[in-house]
Amino acid sequence: MPEIIGVQFKEKGKSYYFDAGQLSIQKGQMVIVENAQGIDCGKCVQGNHPLPEDFDRPLKKVVRVATPQDLKRIEENRKKEEEAFGVCLEKIEKHGLEMKLVSVEYTFDGSKILFYFTADGRVDFRELVKDLASVFKTRIELRQVGVRDEAKMLGGLGICGREFCCSRFLNDFQPVTIKMAKEQNLSLNPVKISGTCGRLMCCLGYEEEAYEYLNRITPRPGAAVKTPRGKGVVAERSILTGKVKVRLDVAPESLPETFDCKDVKLLEKRPAEGGKESAPEKEETK
Repeated sequence: MPEIIGVQFKEKGKSYYFDAGQLSIQKGQMVIVENAQGIDCGKCVQGNHPLPEDFDRPLKKVVRVATPQDLKRIEENRKKEEEAFGVCLEKIEKHGLEMKLVSVEYTFDGSKILFYFTADGRVDFRELVKDLASVFKTRIELRQVGVRDEAKMLGGLGICGREFCCSRFLNDFQPVTIKMAKEQNLSLNPVKISGTCGRLMCCLGYEEEAYEYLNRITPRPGAAVKTPRGKGVVAERSILTGKVKVRLDVAPESLPETFDCKDVKLLEKRPAEGGKESAPEKEETK
């Protein structure tokens, strides 16, 4: 059975499988491979291991372990990217284009330069491409990315004070909805639940499954319940502590008493607000 390795081309990006052939490659080593972009250099994030039985896609082989000359070329490409970034900014201003340059990437062999940008709508950059091609004498490709991709590329600190999740460990962006904030009883103020990118924070989805479960097993305010002290109506609840405050029928004017959810039995389901089912939440994608 062939052995494969996992290779990552961008820091915190996706990893891809390649056929290791007869090579023994350790995690952390740089390798030269052939991918859709051509010859490229990536970092091994998973050393030699057997090919999964359910994996049926064809794999390209690792060309070689990166040599000192290969690593030197990578460093040279990084410097060229900085220069190309400045040149592109000048050309964008010259052509008066409504676009924001985010990042520049040289392919390993220098056969193509990719310019990543954001824009509010479609941008006619044909003249810009011609201008850049005349300067760099190689293939030019401009790719429009979303604001979440921009945040992932540039990095930064979130309102929690830590590095952006997308820059630190997220490989894919999962849909995030306003329903998640409602389930977690968070303020629906956009400023408080949006990330620096302006979209709903990715971390809203981390504990969504747990909140959905707790919301199902914890009686909602207004629900009729039976407690060890008699019947009553739920006045408040705390799904994280698993406690509810119940206004007992025997003492409707008294303060609600606190019970554990396991000691409370739901008598009837509380009708949906307005007597209608709420409309499905619209997903926010990148």
